[in-house]
Amino acid sequence: MATESFANSEILVNTEWLNNHIDDPDIRIIDCDMFDSYARAHIKGAVGIKVHHYIKHPSYSQDSKSYPLVAEPDVVKELFENMGIGDDTTVVSYDSGGSLWASRFWWVLNYYGHKNAKVLDGGWKKWFDEGRPVSIDRPTPRDVTFTPSADAALVCTLDQAVSKIDDPTVVFLDVRSDGEWDGTNSRGNSRSGRVPGSVHLEWVNFITDDKYHTIKEPSELREMLEAVGVTAEKEVITY
Repeated sequence: MATESFANSEILVNTEWLNNHIDDPDIRIIDCDMFDSYARAHIKGAVGIKVHHYIKHPSYSQDSKSYPLVAEPDVVKELFENMGIGDDTTVVSYDSGGSLWASRFWWVLNYYGHKNAKVLDGGWKKWFDEGRPVSIDRPTPRDVTFTPSADAALVCTLDQAVSKIDDPTVVFLDVRSDGEWDGTNSRGNSRSGRVPGSVHLEWVNFITDDKYHTIKEPSELREMLEAVGVTAEKEVITY
């Protein structure tokens, strides 16, 4: 029986793949953990992140309501170029927490038109336990140019969301925690609850419940998603 594969399998790479490509001149590895963790040790050649890990404006933490979902093009351009990410760079992001921050980094790159981006399955913990190359050194800066080209279609605005609530071809997928979904945890927000008619599947259900938190097999993911009504023919809006 054939094993089901991911539709876009090139996005997810394993530790062996990265180990084989770690010295490629066009690759940039991004450590998406907190910067103090990066400073203690990281994958050889990796660059750390000194801004908000969702890649928002540098002032986001001080005034979250004044800044958008993602950092503006000029902010992203400066940030990525300082990290050595250019238009032709192959980017591999990783973290030690189930690829949450690494996936966000991948999404920001994708949103700004950089398609050659990947996530390391199993992240730092799997890499470290396998005895693969680590370092405390910071890589040499690179002279690169990053050209942001935002794809607005990847973001659903509030007005768009409201207009789609009763659309049978659309499904709202709430990937927040159980407490946020059922309203018992507001996380400091003035209101709690969920989008009317949405379905719930907390993001941690997409990764294995072990030390390395790798992405589950495609067949298992498909079964979970179809069980809550997320199918291939539907437009899916996540939050």
